[in-house]
Amino acid sequence: MTTHPSTAGQGVGPLLRAWREQRRVSQLELALRADSSARHISFVETGRSRPSEEMVLRLAEHLDIPVRERNTLLLAAGYAPRYPETPLDDPALDALREGIERLIGGYEPYPALVVDALYNVVAANRGIMTLVDGVCASLLEPPLNAMRLALHPRGLAPRIRNLRAWRGHLLEQMERQIALHRSEPLRELYEEVAAYPVPEEDPGAGPQEPSEPVPYFALPLRIEHEGRTLSFISSISTFNTPMDVTVAELAIETLLPADPATAKYLQSLLS
Repeated sequence: MTTHPSTAGQGVGPLLRAWREQRRVSQLELALRADSSARHISFVETGRSRPSEEMVLRLAEHLDIPVRERNTLLLAAGYAPRYPETPLDDPALDALREGIERLIGGYEPYPALVVDALYNVVAANRGIMTLVDGVCASLLEPPLNAMRLALHPRGLAPRIRNLRAWRGHLLEQMERQIALHRSEPLRELYEEVAAYPVPEEDPGAGPQEPSEPVPYFALPLRIEHEGRTLSFISSISTFNTPMDVTVAELAIETLLPADPATAKYLQSLLS
């Protein structure tokens, strides 16, 4: 994983340069994207020119900088933050919360949950609660964290039949998020869960592969539940063009049954 030097207290120029270099975009390429000039980009990065508020936002957009960090850039340039960070329980987000609850509730009996930028679970349906039944109580105390729940030896890890592959997928996903957001709390969470010991495979836990070949189109999560192995394909959705930091950092994960047996079993639970 790449480490990033602290940018606290820096002006907007060094911050923009750090983001541009991380995105591997040249000054000329960024200038062409933002309808500017490489000379002006150079002057902004070295502090010889103060960018307008519009230019800061335009460069941030073309560098795909998360909205939380766009506020940081605006402050560094001497402007007020553009994007609010509204608590999820604020009445202003009532419609959002209700929509999320309807969405994941309508997905039942298949599992679905909503997490924030640190993978803390802010909403989950009954399908998720079915899978975590019997997990160590301390891991289910608020704030419930999806990564700890999945990878902790007293969490779901001993039940995941393809743990090494699934663990690798989750850690790579976190690495991509760290590279995108440059979040120190997320990096600390990564270091914590990456250090969890990997439970040994139990030879008596049942077959590691389906009884019949299944043409998986993506890496499945294969998890044991009450003596049977369920298979899921994960899909993650985010909100398009968010204008609030809280909303920008929410992700909805749904687990699609990866084989007919899993779908049939979950439907039987609903009935």
